Amino acid sequence: MLNWFSKFLDRLSEYLAHRKGLLPLIGLLFILLNLILQFLLPPGWVRDSHLFLHIGVILAIFGLMLAWAL
Repeated sequence: MLNWFSKFLDRLSEYLAHRKGLLPLIGLLFILLNLILQFLLPPGWVRDSHLFLHIGVILAIFGLMLAWAL
């Protein structure tokens, strides 16, 4: 199990090393998706919690930190 996870992280870091702006771009798309859904969805849990906004911000910050490290 640990060997599989180690190989997965190696492949993921190798993939993201050549695509440094991918995670921040996906994070921005999640933020825009949240903005669009605020006007399209009826009031409910997803709309009121701003789920995609929070996921997008976390993903964009993580992507910037990872791009800096790689």
